[in-house]
Amino acid sequence: MNTPRATPAPASRPAPRLNGATWAGCGALVLWAALGLLSRLAAGLPPLQLTAMAFAVGGGLSLLLVAARGRLGALRQRPLAWMHGVGGLFGYHALYFAALALAPPVEANLLNYLWPLLIVLLAAPVLGLPLGRQRLLGVALGFAGCVVLVGAGASFPPGAVPGFLLALAAALTWASYSVTSRRFSQVPTEAVSGFCLGAALLAGLAHAAFETTILPDARQGLAALLLGLGPVGAAFFLWDAGMKRGDPRLLGTLAYAVPVVSTLLLLLAGEGQPDWRVAASALLVTLGGWIAARAR
Repeated sequence: MNTPRATPAPASRPAPRLNGATWAGCGALVLWAALGLLSRLAAGLPPLQLTAMAFAVGGGLSLLLVAARGRLGALRQRPLAWMHGVGGLFGYHALYFAALALAPPVEANLLNYLWPLLIVLLAAPVLGLPLGRQRLLGVALGFAGCVVLVGAGASFPPGAVPGFLLALAAALTWASYSVTSRRFSQVPTEAVSGFCLGAALLAGLAHAAFETTILPDARQGLAALLLGLGPVGAAFFLWDAGMKRGDPRLLGTLAYAVPVVSTLLLLLAGEGQPDWRVAASALLVTLGGWIAARAR
């Protein structure tokens, strides 16, 4: 009599890998959480000037590291790759810095953090990836958070509306840049140093054409330096390592804590007033992102 063979149990989902690359990606998230606070510490500098200063620091130092490793050849990329890299980095940060300069920083910062949810939406038409009900639910919660933030009886100065629109434009720019990056997967990480310097040059030219230069004081100069070293510098390289050699599922889920941490840092620095709208909006945006990130 033949003994029936036991049906093997379905393979469990592999546990997230907490290797060095994943920790590197976590470091990028920490640095990005400080982007809003450091931007406010540089308040008073024109947005394009701040963009040029920060990218000059980040691009210059990273280029020295690339040269020390003998990888300057990585800068030889197609013009389309340069347009994508320079345009994405310059466009997002210029819009973000301008948004925080024109609108209440806490609210503008939260609107900017719609970009993870916009990535989910854009992945369907751009990359042909399915959405599904769970991802759409996450997106709906994120947009509900924005409605609570700028609606629900909230009152803002008249000049805040352009700042809010710039924050939304920044979110759309970064989401578009991130989704279309899949088309440039062959571009090595070292090329980012060149893109940063290109963004600095483009921001400097735009600053000379449209803004008046302001000599930074000690606080503004330190903030621009820290921006270039961290959120506008090292974070790009840490994130690339985490996404390529770490666990992208874990990093993608942890990324949705960034808006909460960033908002708390701004509130602790006295850049806004904590109220139920801010708390509810941060919760909805983060919960929506978490739900979207867990969709299969």
